[in-house]
Amino acid sequence: MFQTVYKKTVTRVRITFKLRSGSLLKRFKNSSDHFYLYKGQEMIIRNFKQLASDSDKKLALKIIERGLAAAMPKDSLDRIVRFSHLQIGRKRLSLGEYGRIHVVAIGKSADLMTKVVDSRTRLHGGIVVIPRSTHSMVSGKKFTVLQSSHPIPTAKSVIAARKIVGFLKSLDTTDLVIFLISGGASSLVTLPDGISLKDKRLVTDLLLKSGANIREVNCVRKHLSQVKGGRLVESLRCSAVSLVMSDVVGDDLSVIASGITYCDRSTFSDAKKVLLKYDRKNLVPKPVWKRIVLGTRGAIPETPKKPRIENYVISTNKTCIHTMEKYAKKLGFTTKTVWPLEGNVKSAASKLLRHFPSPNSCIVFGGETTVAVEGKGKGGRNQELVLNLMKKLKDRKEKVIVVSVGTDGIDGNTCAAGAIADSAVQPKSADAYLDQNNSHCYFKKYGGVIFTGPTHTNLMDIGLILRK
Repeated sequence: MFQTVYKKTVTRVRITFKLRSGSLLKRFKNSSDHFYLYKGQEMIIRNFKQLASDSDKKLALKIIERGLAAAMPKDSLDRIVRFSHLQIGRKRLSLGEYGRIHVVAIGKSADLMTKVVDSRTRLHGGIVVIPRSTHSMVSGKKFTVLQSSHPIPTAKSVIAARKIVGFLKSLDTTDLVIFLISGGASSLVTLPDGISLKDKRLVTDLLLKSGANIREVNCVRKHLSQVKGGRLVESLRCSAVSLVMSDVVGDDLSVIASGITYCDRSTFSDAKKVLLKYDRKNLVPKPVWKRIVLGTRGAIPETPKKPRIENYVISTNKTCIHTMEKYAKKLGFTTKTVWPLEGNVKSAASKLLRHFPSPNSCIVFGGETTVAVEGKGKGGRNQELVLNLMKKLKDRKEKVIVVSVGTDGIDGNTCAAGAIADSAVQPKSADAYLDQNNSHCYFKKYGGVIFTGPTHTNLMDIGLILRK
C-alpha cells in the first residue's frame, strides 16, 4: 500500500463554442460550463473583467487563474487511465482481466473525473454523487447521477449512501470498481450509525462552526458512520481501486473524504477529545456523546485500521501552488511560497504578513484555514482571510494586492469563491464585519467578490499577496 502524488501543470481542454454578440464574458453552452471567455481566453473566474480594474489586479487574477486551472483533474487522470490499463506510478493494472468496469464517484469533482475516465476507457456504468448546486457534466443511461447535500448532510446523503451500498453488493466477483473520490464526499454520502440523521446534522454543524480543522471534524464523522473510515468497502466482493484528489493538508488518505474507501487512523478516544477540545460535549445530541463514550470503552467496534483496497492520491493543493509560483516567476516576480497555510484565519493572516513581499515580488500560498463562527453574517474562510489581511495592512503605505479563493468555487455560506482587495483602498468598518463573520457583505458592498460558480474540482484554497 502506498500513495502516489503527481505534480504537473494542467493544460486546458479546448472547446468549440459560439458567442452571443455584445459581450466579452459569456458562459459556455456545453458540459464545461465552468469556463468563461475574456478577450478570447478561457477563464474560470466569471467576473474577471470587472475585477481586473488595473494592471496589478489583472496580474494577480491571472496567477490565480493558473492555479484554478491546475486544480482540474484531467492531466492527472490522463496519465493514469489508458484504454487497456491503469498506470499508477510503476504499477500497471490491466483492465482486460475484468468482465465489467464500473465507477463510483463521490465529491465535488465526481462528475468531471467520471467524464475524463469515461473518455479514456470502457466503462459499463456506475454511480456519480455531486453537490445539488452543481450541473452534472456526465449524462447518459449508464450513469446514475445523484445530487446530494453539502456541507450539512440531508436525506439525500443517506439515499446516496444506500444506493452505493446496494450497487456494490450487486456486482460480480469478476467486475472492477474504480472509485473516484474528491472533497465534499463526507457530507454527500452519509449513513449514520447508532444515531439519527438529525443528530448527525447537528453535530456536523456544531463542529464546522467550532473552528475545528478537517482532520478533527472527520475524526468524529467516521465514528458516527456505517460507511466512512473504510467501512464502505468492507463487504466488497470484487476488485477495486480508488483514485483520490486531496482536499486536506498532508494528503492523509484516512482523512480525505473521511477515508471512505481507505481506513481510519483515529479512534473513539480521539473523537471524544475533539468534542471536549471545542467544548461541544453538552451541545451535541445525547446519543452522539453516548456512542462516543461506548466506543472508548470497547463496547462498539473500532473503524477499520487496514485498507481493503488500493488508494492513490492523484493530485493535491501543491499542484496549484507550483503552477502559480512558476507563472509568477515567468511574469518577472520574485516569488516566495507559504505552504501549508492552516489554522484560524487571524493567525494565518499574521503568518502571511511575516513574509511581507518586497517590491516586484509576491507570496503564493495554499492550504485550508478555519473560522470560528460567532456571528450570523455571510462569508467564508477565504473572504475573511482577505479582510483580515486588509485590516492588518491599513497602516502600511505600500500598494499590495491580496487574493484568496477556494478551488471548488464555493466559500463558506456564500456563492462566491473568494475575494480580491487592494491595500490602497482602506477597509471601512472592517471590525464590525469581521465580528459578525460578514466578510461577504463587506466585499459585496465595497467590491472584490470573486465568482466562479462550482468548478467541478476541489484542492483546498489558493491565494497570493502581490506587490508590484
